[in-house]
Amino acid sequence: MSTSNPRVAVLGPGGVGGLIGALLARAGHRVRCLAGERTAATLRRDGLRVESTQYGHFTAAVEADTCLREPVDAVFVTVKQTALDEALGRVPADILGDALVVPLLNGLDHLPVLRRRYPAARVVAGTIKVEATRTAPGHIVHTSPFARLELAAPPAGFAAPLDRLADCLRQAGLGVTLRTDETAMIWDKLAFLAPFALLTTRYRADLGAVRSERRPELVAVLDEITAVARAAGAPMTVDTLLSFFDGAPQTMKSSMQRDAEAGRPLELDAIGGAVLRAGAAHGVETPTLARLVAEVARTAIEAA
Repeated sequence: MSTSNPRVAVLGPGGVGGLIGALLARAGHRVRCLAGERTAATLRRDGLRVESTQYGHFTAAVEADTCLREPVDAVFVTVKQTALDEALGRVPADILGDALVVPLLNGLDHLPVLRRRYPAARVVAGTIKVEATRTAPGHIVHTSPFARLELAAPPAGFAAPLDRLADCLRQAGLGVTLRTDETAMIWDKLAFLAPFALLTTRYRADLGAVRSERRPELVAVLDEITAVARAAGAPMTVDTLLSFFDGAPQTMKSSMQRDAEAGRPLELDAIGGAVLRAGAAHGVETPTLARLVAEVARTAIEAA
């Protein structure tokens, strides 16, 4: 990775990717956003506009294109799981060079896809906890009082580039933690996200309403998902997850809930389906989760 001015590409400059790209660009890094022609044209003309209670309101100039045409130092993959296959055509493997590939997608299934397409050792598993929404092309609204990334340590020989990337992200204002256990890191995120997404979407309610009005159901879901996580090799407890739910802002909405409200495709399979498949693989019963997945799917069909 370049030490002077790292070149960063963002595949999918939506809520998450747009926020990361804008913060890096504001900090002086070269950022290239990869998107459809309409969005790319808007970004070339107007830059990325951010409204954030944490980072302020600002506009950051970025480069934009419909596909990657020259090597970079890192690529953040921040599209929805539902758009991943099509979006990866914007990042040809032979152009990528020695870049780190950092997916910040929900669920479990995207990592094998990326590691088959790009050099596996260069694909760094990552998660992010944030509430950020793209309200229009190039316009990002960040509403959570945090934006925290976790990145899993790559194989020996790739630690230095990841350390430099982590430093760039921290200097831009993002919280970054490097983890040694990829499985535990991914399940730490999914074990919160799946209950959050399924319950807020199913009941069309924010986090505050879910944890107060639907608390017994929330606890039942957490019982099931912690059992699956432990079976998958990621020890965690219901109490730990419940304390995070209780400490998060009550007005938080999940991205799945916002997609449902806007009539967009839901990441139901990537989030809920991934947990159900893991439960089945490890022989862990998940009846409450299965019911919620089915009810959200039925509601989405009825609304279509």
